[in-house]
Amino acid sequence: MEIVNKVASSSLLTIDLEEWYPENISTIDIKDYLFQGLILKEKDFREALKLVDWKQFENKNVAVFCSADAIVPTWAFMLISINLAPFAKKITFGSEQKLIEEIYSDKIDALKLDDYTEKRIVIKGCSKKSVPTLAYVKLAATLQHIAKSIMYGEPCSTVPLFKK
Repeated sequence: MEIVNKVASSSLLTIDLEEWYPENISTIDIKDYLFQGLILKEKDFREALKLVDWKQFENKNVAVFCSADAIVPTWAFMLISINLAPFAKKITFGSEQKLIEEIYSDKIDALKLDDYTEKRIVIKGCSKKSVPTLAYVKLAATLQHIAKSIMYGEPCSTVPLFKK
């Protein structure tokens, strides 16, 4: 008797969000440019930015933030983004986690929904990388309007979430 892999031959469409995990993540912490870790001195800040090799951020996704408990003027973050813009792929204000969430959100917004219309979809659950919950929530909400069904987990063991 021949063994048939029913999962492989099924009409299920599996989406593995781990495959979408962004590469080339960098961060810039403004605290490294503060006087005594507390104060931003404009002249010193501008001089320090002139010494940065901005090419190191070429094709990278960059999160700009300040980890110190300091009041940093908005223009300082803007000035960094202006320096990054010719090189970076994506720039955001906030943590590395926020950047990863934004990249996932952008990826989901760019999906060709026709590829998922009336399909039985499994959103793979187990991953080695820390896929943000936001990605799962947004993907499910996006696909719910067009999918035949949505399940979570592995194709051999799923949790049903939605069925038309």
